[in-house]
Amino acid sequence: MSETTITQLPDPSGYSSDPFTDVLRDGARKLIEQAIHAELATLMAAFSETKLEDGRARVVRHGHLPEREVMTGIGPVPVKVPRVRDREPGDDRITFTPSILPRYLRKAKSVEELLPWLYLKGVSTGDFTEALEALLGPNAKGLSPKTITRLKADWWQDYDAWQKRDLGARRFLYIWADGVYFKPRMAEEKQCVLVVVGADEYGRKELLAMTDGVRESTQSWREVLLDLKRRGLKQDPKLAIGDGALGFWTALREVFATTREQRCWVHKTMNVLNAMPKSLQAKAKGHLHDIWQAGTKAKANAAFDFFNETYGVKWDKAVAKLVKDREALLTFYDYPAEHWKHIRTSNPIESTFATVRHRTKRTKGCLSRKTGLAMAFKLMMSAQKKWRKLDGQNRLPEIIQGVEFRDGLRHVQAAA
Repeated sequence: MSETTITQLPDPSGYSSDPFTDVLRDGARKLIEQAIHAELATLMAAFSETKLEDGRARVVRHGHLPEREVMTGIGPVPVKVPRVRDREPGDDRITFTPSILPRYLRKAKSVEELLPWLYLKGVSTGDFTEALEALLGPNAKGLSPKTITRLKADWWQDYDAWQKRDLGARRFLYIWADGVYFKPRMAEEKQCVLVVVGADEYGRKELLAMTDGVRESTQSWREVLLDLKRRGLKQDPKLAIGDGALGFWTALREVFATTREQRCWVHKTMNVLNAMPKSLQAKAKGHLHDIWQAGTKAKANAAFDFFNETYGVKWDKAVAKLVKDREALLTFYDYPAEHWKHIRTSNPIESTFATVRHRTKRTKGCLSRKTGLAMAFKLMMSAQKKWRKLDGQNRLPEIIQGVEFRDGLRHVQAAA
């Protein structure tokens, strides 16, 4: 019978061997070995001239450590680490530990990050083994549900260390702020997490602060901003973006007095539409978009006036919500047009926290406020890796220099 007519029976373990994945794993093993041996060669070369009194080399090769498997995103990869022998007696003996493969490493960092994501995305700890075997194969050892208990403690330690990091060597031109609410199961009230994200002078976005707050009070925000200043954020950001929560803006004026204010258009649109009947919301939303999508500030003001005239008589409460922040809603026109899509809204914070809310609903059992905060931190740090840099990075030095922009373009003053 031809081999091509033989039907392969499914693997009774439920995990089908994939030849392509096997090739990847074998390639990974060889690359790891090459990297380890290259690092070993560097070590041996560094001590090649170091001799004992009898003329023998002090450091020599000495076989291998027992083979071990490292769990990776493509399954277990077997590795063997060579050993070296230091013939010089004493306490300061030379040893070899590859930088890419620490002594007790059993799981790649990508797998460590997979565990919290499974938990945060709604996989209960009791289903971990099944989920990991489906992803990594039947040999997913050392990844038991008990790992989550340890991870929760690690998350909090990571968060605590992150809160104390020094910001003295950094400068942030834009900051986004939001107070996000979700409800851990052990809490009677919703948990308010105050979040600040910054964009530095190179256009990189970074999570700057995240902490529990007493709702969105001025005192809570003041503590957050003062802590940023204490840890080295000495220069006022050029622009702050956030919703209309009065607590943040009052604190901002006290701590970073020269920072200008931009209200978030996503929050403002929702607030205005919520004060209008549903039958009218789609049409009104289009008119609101005409304001912040206008190419110039003059056209935005014209669209602003049109909205007021169209809806002000019947829906005065909705229009009042818009009018009270008119100037702060149009601040972005005084900054480079390349940055407008970044600075008109604080929505990246809100969208990231949507995952937190999903997880707190799916969690089986209780979730404390401390665990909720640590969970939110891990999610934000994972999301941060995918945040895009600001467009128009070449404009950032101009903002630092105080160059004036009008309608998104650099304004050149006419000669006297």
